[in-house]
Amino acid sequence: MVELKTDASIDAMYEAGQVVAQALTAVREAAAVGVSLLELDELAHAVLREAGATSPFLGYRPSFAPTPFPAVLCASVNDAIVHGIPTGYRLRDGDLLSADFGAQLNGWAGDSAISLTVGRARPADVRLIETAERALAAGIEAAVVGNRVGDIAHAIGTVCRAAGYGIPDGFGGHGIGRHMHEDPGIPNEGRPGRGLPLRHGMVIAIEPMLIAGGEDGYHAAPDGWTLRTNDGSRAAHAEHTVAITENGPRVLTERR
Repeated sequence: MVELKTDASIDAMYEAGQVVAQALTAVREAAAVGVSLLELDELAHAVLREAGATSPFLGYRPSFAPTPFPAVLCASVNDAIVHGIPTGYRLRDGDLLSADFGAQLNGWAGDSAISLTVGRARPADVRLIETAERALAAGIEAAVVGNRVGDIAHAIGTVCRAAGYGIPDGFGGHGIGRHMHEDPGIPNEGRPGRGLPLRHGMVIAIEPMLIAGGEDGYHAAPDGWTLRTNDGSRAAHAEHTVAITENGPRVLTERR
């Protein structure tokens, strides 16, 4: 069931989204050679505490997970696509980091992700990240009243495939509101003109995930959470929480 949010609820979700934006900005600024993933998780946790918000990630346990997620930040490095658990691993020169973060504030959730390079960037990684961001922008542009979910999926998939990248099957965006994951699902590839019609008041998380090697295959790491590319190539992830309104898409997790 898809819940349509009121304009006041969307405003409240924007406040939650700005906590997410603040945390990811802090993570981006702090991610440097020698910094551990646990240190980044603690930095993001501090932003939550300062805002009086809580984490929808910490303790989250969907059906596929063997254990509850133990952190507030997903930190996925190099060939990790998504859901990386922060550890004592210290970032190295040339690493590609994808950071996914959520916040719950006054009963509403926000969710967003960024990918970045550490130290000296590989040109291939820069292109991969730029393409993820272009795919996200294309998905947001398609998130308008009168379009359908398939139009968002098609916009994302077209950008990814044209650049020669793989798309992990079965993972994509989602509705969001009182809970981090709500209906509808937002695939990263699909046919235009198909799927649920987009209406004023729908709020969704749009999140393209790209595999540099061009293959779609992935597998779960031994921790049961981290998804890694089968071919060992690098991956990038970009995400925003977006409200669909009569005035066009409103990005609730925009970073200033």
